[in-house]
Amino acid sequence: MIIANIERNNRKKTFSVTSSKSTFIYPFAKLDPLPTIDNPVDMIWIDDDFGGEAFSYKLRDGKSGTVHIDHILEYNREPNYMTELLLYKLTIEAKKYVEISPLSKREIIRNLGTSPSQYYRLLDQTNVTKSINKMLNLLQVLGCEMDIIFRDSDTKQESTLISV
Repeated sequence: MIIANIERNNRKKTFSVTSSKSTFIYPFAKLDPLPTIDNPVDMIWIDDDFGGEAFSYKLRDGKSGTVHIDHILEYNREPNYMTELLLYKLTIEAKKYVEISPLSKREIIRNLGTSPSQYYRLLDQTNVTKSINKMLNLLQVLGCEMDIIFRDSDTKQESTLISV
């Protein structure tokens, strides 16, 4: 996702980051190095070195930092990004279980009821078009037990545990 515009709001101590899809807020408090009253953000720009997927800033004392769009999307809990992040994490776990599984690749593919090419797409962590359902199927075939915990995002109180 490309950043189209970046604006700073010193009063709210936030950046307003506009992409082709939406506008997101990112607080100064998440920056490293951290701006202060004595050392404020002096300059901001969309960083071409990151293909427009990040912005950089420079403090008055000359220190600088960069924020990638992934950090902004994660901070704002953008639904599509969070789903892609979950798929990525499930894929990494599946790859670990494939390594230690006594099942052959052919046996895994047969148990999944899929093709070899689909199997390899499931293990490709850059593939965001696969379904969470197929990833859970793969983990089940590999003998992985999973616990899904639902937690209130504000209170962090756990409400439900599902064991699969």
